Amino acid sequence: MDKSIRNMVIGLLILVVLVPLGLIATGETFGEWGNEEIEEKLGYVPRGLEELSSFWQRAPLPDYAFEGDESTGGAVIAYVLSAIIGVVLGGGLLYFAGKRIAKD
Repeated sequence: MDKSIRNMVIGLLILVVLVPLGLIATGETFGEWGNEEIEEKLGYVPRGLEELSSFWQRAPLPDYAFEGDESTGGAVIAYVLSAIIGVVLGGGLLYFAGKRIAKD
């Protein structure tokens, strides 16, 4: 494995392990606002955002938690699982897009 790729993978793994630190943070999470919070902050909800808000009727891991599990251990596992899913989907998309662009 190339050294730069190895270092990137190690960095991503460290970030995935650190993700549960968000559980001990206080206050609101930046950017994870619903329409109500956006309207409170801006005074209105942008039309495009309002139209897209129904796109996810039911999130796969709402609030980064398993359904019915309120334990801290379950929340940590859900946070890490969400991070892994995000890294795999995002990294995979970038990998295949890069391969396609390099092929052209």
